[in-house]
Amino acid sequence: MSFVMSHILSIIIFLPLAGALAILATRGSEVTLASTARWVAMIVTLADFVLSLVLWANFDGSTAAFQFVERAAWIGRGIDYHMGVDGISMLFVVLTGGLMPICILASWKSIQTRVAEYMIAFLLLESLMMGVFAALDLFLFYVFFEGGLIPMFLIIGVWGGKRRVYASFKFFLFTLLGSLLMLLAVLAMYLYAGTADIETLINTAHFPVAMQNLLWLGFFASFAVKMPMWPVHTWLPDAHVEAPTAGSVILAAILLKMGGYGFLRFSLPMFASASVTFAPLIFVLSIVAIIYTSLVALAQDDVKKLIAYSSVAHMGFVTMGLFTLTQVGIDGGIFQMLSHGVVSGALFLSVGVIYDRMHTREISAYGGLVNRMPVYGACFMVFALANVGLPGTGGFVGEFLTMLGAFFVNTWVAIFAATGAILSACYMLYLYWRVIFGELVKPALRTIKDLSFRETAILAPLVVVTILMGVYPKPVFDVTSASVAHLIAQHREAVAFDRRVPHTRLARQGGVR
Repeated sequence: MSFVMSHILSIIIFLPLAGALAILATRGSEVTLASTARWVAMIVTLADFVLSLVLWANFDGSTAAFQFVERAAWIGRGIDYHMGVDGISMLFVVLTGGLMPICILASWKSIQTRVAEYMIAFLLLESLMMGVFAALDLFLFYVFFEGGLIPMFLIIGVWGGKRRVYASFKFFLFTLLGSLLMLLAVLAMYLYAGTADIETLINTAHFPVAMQNLLWLGFFASFAVKMPMWPVHTWLPDAHVEAPTAGSVILAAILLKMGGYGFLRFSLPMFASASVTFAPLIFVLSIVAIIYTSLVALAQDDVKKLIAYSSVAHMGFVTMGLFTLTQVGIDGGIFQMLSHGVVSGALFLSVGVIYDRMHTREISAYGGLVNRMPVYGACFMVFALANVGLPGTGGFVGEFLTMLGAFFVNTWVAIFAATGAILSACYMLYLYWRVIFGELVKPALRTIKDLSFRETAILAPLVVVTILMGVYPKPVFDVTSASVAHLIAQHREAVAFDRRVPHTRLARQGGVR
């Protein structure tokens, strides 16, 4: 057991990869191979989720230090295999582990071609996503961060809809372009500080303000596309519409959160003065995203596209909260990412339920489903209200705290952001009314069936978590608060240091405090 706990992060990261290799080594008929691949993927992802819960149970939320640290020689010259989690990254590991078996179960019947390859892609993607949240080396982080592009590109391009090739290339090119600028920033940081160790860079390295501005923009180019922020969000609706249901879930619930996580791990602690300088820009872009994409969502006829645009709007609350640089704002931003991961994933799974029956995502094709699918209607209602931010659901806590943090910094930012909550009520309630309520007049819907046992097993845990996060959010803040408080203290110390020490002298000192 001690061996497992001392290497638990590596086990969590590479167990899905081992599962993918096991599927790859399996031989037999196409039917046998498909069945084996499904069961291997399910067992491996469930085991990984259990391990992530063990990690959470043994995590000490009273300290901001990195825990479960593993270090081994990798490339050398200050570039090592270095893993660890703190209060900022811990729950993203749990979120990733929890959603993956649900995605496998959601794909059990809907994916019938190249099943083994599909499961391999998802297992590989899980390994890479876990690595992003645990990596404590710049180059290791970049490998995991960019590596996730490949399996998601294949998931969209091979198992997606009619325009899957266009959507997959658009997703790949947008994300790759931003990440190339981040790579230049990573190289500059390594050459300046002489190390790629993230913990060392946060605690002891310091960059001149002029250099910080350039580095901040390099990382911003990647994280803004990943979230995505307006106006580099246009790849997201196409990717969501064309991706299979499970692909949309992971895209919205996990991959989008990597941008917000990147701001917390790199931009705020390492480029403190630059973050203060560019905070007004972030506020403007966040407000535009909240209002503009909410209005665009209101005009959509495709259910998936509507939810995709709503994701951009909700990520606007996240970036606004993070750059308030307050305890309440950052806590709210992290909570909003976690809550949105659950709610957006659940919404896409709900769309997948009716799409599997009717093979259309057009809102006009539905109506009156409550007459034939009351259980589905109840589940969809919980997720829709959470997306609106109704008190008692997880969606309320994050939005409220990010707006409260914004109110402390700039009242007008909070006022404009509050209009997003009103608009989200407009498009989500309008969607729910058109799909669920009304008379059942369309002949094709008269024989539609309610949730199966498998579909209930998929949605029921998400209903419970959505409500639990709304009525009892304390377990989340018990994990995040100490790390967030330490981040804010580091940020303020770094800003004060920049104002106290001349930049020319700082450069002569080699950037070390």
